Amino acid sequence: MNVISYGGGTNSTAMLIGMYHKNIPADLILFADTGCEQPHTYEYLSVMDQWLINHGMPKITVVEYMDMNGDRLTLEQECLRSGTLPALAYGYKRCSLKHKAGPQEKFCNNYPPCREVWARGEKVVKFIGYDADEEQRRTHAYVYDIQDKKYQMEYPLIDWGWGREDCVAAIQQEGLPLPGKSSCFFCPAMKHHEIRTLYHNHRDLFDRAIAIEDNAQPNLISVKGLGRNWSWRDFVEADKNQMAMCWMFPEHDMPCGCYDGG
Repeated sequence: MNVISYGGGTNSTAMLIGMYHKNIPADLILFADTGCEQPHTYEYLSVMDQWLINHGMPKITVVEYMDMNGDRLTLEQECLRSGTLPALAYGYKRCSLKHKAGPQEKFCNNYPPCREVWARGEKVVKFIGYDADEEQRRTHAYVYDIQDKKYQMEYPLIDWGWGREDCVAAIQQEGLPLPGKSSCFFCPAMKHHEIRTLYHNHRDLFDRAIAIEDNAQPNLISVKGLGRNWSWRDFVEADKNQMAMCWMFPEHDMPCGCYDGG
């Protein structure tokens, strides 16, 4: 029983393409929807579904996080209700574990083919899309993987030696458009140019991200906003007025044009 964790991005898309061409069966393809993915990711799901159908593979199964009452709870709703930012802003990955890994695990726990595998005392094989440039992620996960009694983890892109550029090439050679980066529209890991793009192309989503940041402000102590050490509101305001200096916002992803008197 082969289960694929599909994130809607470049790596997991290339992994599915590689599995098809290498005759590795995909029995179940899961996409965990936080309810807050960026528009291009939602649009790409239908593109990938059509490719999968054309190649005799199963369509993507979308899973979602449900609260104790069985109601849908998006990450955005959770942040607004609790007056907090996504866990990544505080240096943790709980939002990914809760809204990504958790719903997939719950689905598999109730999926008859998976239950049949476990009933035989065997493991379900789970495919993860870490590329060859991310070997350290597999190394870090090793201690947890070998202790997992339910799943056998496979990292095919690493085994094939496919780095990021190889993944991009595989998608392009297949005649598919590139999926773009997969993340929530208020992800603290977003780079400055991605925040700018969100502001200019999806102002409604940017405003919702700012609403989360503003709502959490009374509860913030060491963290200043979605940028951890800085707020998205301050960044965009400074950027809009052409006042965003590199020293103002750490880890800026664009070449520094600040005048230093030299």
